[in-house]
Amino acid sequence: MRRFVFPSANTVVLLVLGPVLAIFAEEIPEIPRRLPPTNGIVWNEADRAALEKRSSKLSEQVWTIDYREYSADVGVLTKAVEFALDHNEFYSEKEIPVATELLDIAEQRIKELEKGEALPSWLEQRGLVIRGYRSNIDDSYQPYGLEIPETLDLSKPVPLLVWLHGRGDKITDMHFLQRCRTKSQAMGGFVKDQQEAIILHPFGRQCVGWKHAGEIDIFEAIDAIAKDYPIDPDRIVLAGFSMGGAGAWHVGAHYRDRFCAVHAGAGFAETKEYNRLTPEKYGPDYVQTLWQVYDVPNYIRNFLNGPVLAYSGSDDKQKQAADLVERELKKVGYDLRHVVGEGMGHKYNEESVKEIWAWLEKAWETGRPKLPDTVQWQTPTLRYPGYDWLQLQGLEEHWKTAMAKATWDRDGKTLSLDLQNVSSVKLNPGPSVSLVGQTIRIGGSTLSVDDPKFRVEACSIVRQNGKWDWGEPELSRKRPGIQGPIDDAFMSRFVVVPPDSDPVNPTFARWVDFELRHFRSRWKGLMRGEMIEHHADELDSGDIADANLILWGGPDSNKMIKEIADKLPVSWEGETFTFRGKTWKTGEHVPVLIFPNPLNPGRYVVINSGLTFREGHDSTNSQQNPKLPDWAIVGLDQLPDANGPGRIVEAGFFNEEWR
Repeated sequence: MRRFVFPSANTVVLLVLGPVLAIFAEEIPEIPRRLPPTNGIVWNEADRAALEKRSSKLSEQVWTIDYREYSADVGVLTKAVEFALDHNEFYSEKEIPVATELLDIAEQRIKELEKGEALPSWLEQRGLVIRGYRSNIDDSYQPYGLEIPETLDLSKPVPLLVWLHGRGDKITDMHFLQRCRTKSQAMGGFVKDQQEAIILHPFGRQCVGWKHAGEIDIFEAIDAIAKDYPIDPDRIVLAGFSMGGAGAWHVGAHYRDRFCAVHAGAGFAETKEYNRLTPEKYGPDYVQTLWQVYDVPNYIRNFLNGPVLAYSGSDDKQKQAADLVERELKKVGYDLRHVVGEGMGHKYNEESVKEIWAWLEKAWETGRPKLPDTVQWQTPTLRYPGYDWLQLQGLEEHWKTAMAKATWDRDGKTLSLDLQNVSSVKLNPGPSVSLVGQTIRIGGSTLSVDDPKFRVEACSIVRQNGKWDWGEPELSRKRPGIQGPIDDAFMSRFVVVPPDSDPVNPTFARWVDFELRHFRSRWKGLMRGEMIEHHADELDSGDIADANLILWGGPDSNKMIKEIADKLPVSWEGETFTFRGKTWKTGEHVPVLIFPNPLNPGRYVVINSGLTFREGHDSTNSQQNPKLPDWAIVGLDQLPDANGPGRIVEAGFFNEEWR
């Protein structure tokens, strides 16, 4: 097999190494699934067999048209029924006809695509439309719904409202598609007659709080519809309610430059206060540190870049989220517009929706600012690096607040940067502006963009030895997309590489087998897709270039781990492994970590770890956060369970140089 080494990129390797304690002679108990619920109906065997037969036949037909454009609009329908059958996601006998209806639609769409004569009829459909796309993360079909007003002029760019749905433990693909095709959902259904904008209903991988792959789903869905409808990129509003309100808070804070306005209804905005945690329930320091990934106060200044509006029912306990954000914004001099529905619980009222909709119309009229003169950004991680033309490229230390304020005096041709905990920054106003002749003032230094006799559309500045100068951060440092923690590897394309043979230690082999099966099952049930899996010999240059590699086993059982072992921060020798100066017995402990892929430092490698939040964290979306940092030592004297892969003996973060 040929290997290709890439000088730069965004890949990290996550490793779990070593055998499992022989203390575990017994089988590891299966972990009960919480999402989606397992209490489906008891079937009439003949009815189930008939539905399975039809579903299987249509799924096979989908593969025959998979190469055709718009095949995802069929694949989401057959996948929805297939997954519902696999997991028994039928919670009432009344739902059986829903599966039949979706398969009817799939059959009709297959016939249209097989003809290949004209644009599919559903692309010209108005009103409630159900469609799908194929996710780059795992090649799965993911559904979305659209509300396209009957009189909306699609001959010119139109506004888009991205509506994030609330929690629905039983609203799997099948139920979601049925809901999207039968009723208007945004803002309690009060805007079903609006004629101003297309409304997009992403699925968000169902019930993960619009986090992880769920947040990426939002942007993949936007990109999908932008291919077929004239979406104005400067007039996209993000909004949601309940779990969707929580999503609007953190996605709006993380990606503020993608939206002209953000509206959050109810939901939650952080972990500790919402869950009323007392110190004894905080968990280890690294867990508290990882709250920062999704806790909105850590990104609060990002809302200063554009309009944001909150809604709460006066009697809703989730009013806590807006109250908290309002309090945090006051600290930075911003008064949050907070619409309160008097006498309302956990829902909208019509009067409040009218006020909110008028605000949305104003936001669409104004649009997203182009090259604003002042930009502010706050983040503890380079996963969320900046706003518009200001992008952070390096931090002095992750998980400490980094702040940046950039002010552009265009008449004076001066860019002033005020930075905190930032080691590198990129200024990228784009092709419409040349930076030639600009003076950049940063940290007591003054840099001039001299004329190189061509347009300068972007420039990078780095701090070295206490001084700022032109340059880019070294590839060996943490940077946007390559900064950890472990769960970051599952927010972009990844390929699982199982062992080529059983690990020598039987206890470790049992642990690897269990954890890999658990990850495979959890990804399908929770993330609504099936992982891409290749053995080491099946990997090609495309996998190395484009995907994070999730490696299972050890050097004795996985050829890929063996190939890169001498480039990893852990070393194996006989029955021991050494990590960060300590030696551990491979039969008693397992190292788990994420690291830049030695074959392509623009992607990750992960060894023996899947998602670090587990079934025990699914009862509330506010706890579906990363639970392990960049690395951990797992003690095998404790069996894997709903809360972890074993006993966490040590865990921590690599520094900015991945050491």
